[in-house]
Amino acid sequence: MPVVLTLVAQDHLTLQAAIPDALEASAMAGLPVADTRVLGDGAVDLIFDGVEPNALKSHIARALERRAVDFCVQPYEGRRKKLLIADMDSTIISCECLDELADFAGLKGEIAAITERAMAGEIPFEAALTERVGKLKGLALSALQQTYDERVRLNPGAAILARTMRASGAHCALVSGGFGFFTRRVADAAGFNSHRANTLIDDGVRLTGAVGHPILGREAKLAALREDAAMLGVDPGDAIAVGDGANDLAMIEAAGLGIAYRAKPVVAARADAKVDHTDLTTLLYFQGYGADEFRA
Repeated sequence: MPVVLTLVAQDHLTLQAAIPDALEASAMAGLPVADTRVLGDGAVDLIFDGVEPNALKSHIARALERRAVDFCVQPYEGRRKKLLIADMDSTIISCECLDELADFAGLKGEIAAITERAMAGEIPFEAALTERVGKLKGLALSALQQTYDERVRLNPGAAILARTMRASGAHCALVSGGFGFFTRRVADAAGFNSHRANTLIDDGVRLTGAVGHPILGREAKLAALREDAAMLGVDPGDAIAVGDGANDLAMIEAAGLGIAYRAKPVVAARADAKVDHTDLTTLLYFQGYGADEFRA
């Protein structure tokens, strides 16, 4: 079965400098390239026949460790996925909404420290969420809209990723350990089909400090992947999942292609591929989309 190595860089010059390293590493390992396909100005597929993916991946990882290039090694067949499951905070958007919301209560540093530990897998997500929301008791509901308006921004490539996959017939789902107030707006802005998230409880004027149950955490994200795949009549292997924190790990490992986006080390070590240098359109290149197929 053919195996494809996709290289993606921010610009053509960076990519061209990395390609010889990849070719040399694969040749020295006895894994010569059978074909090449240019996907865009900063992206290329190198296609191999009769290669074991993990062996190729290890050689390429060593060859490119000093290059600002993201790469993915996978079977060529079945790479274009029918389902996108994406985390929101620090993945589709550039911030952690709860941390930014806490800033309006003067608690950003305290709450961000708990967030960091939870995303690194050092403390259970559900307990960390309950503790952080509890500290926001009494915060005016107007702070939610102010947080969205002033702090929430789509990460580069987020809308192109969702809209391009939808145009190709895929279902795009935003699955967040954050809150529905934000996922509704972000899903609409980026072009996702659906969204799932937690619920902040309020009294009509202020937050009560409580969060709705059951809490959407690590296992709920995995369940969302399985449920959406079943709804579409496809296998979890037909999904691409992307996230940055420990609560994303189960869905990343269960998907056919699991991507760590600017992720914590515990996630990056176990994902199929990482995106550290480029933007979210890299997930399209990894699936074999050419730049001429991208939808703005």
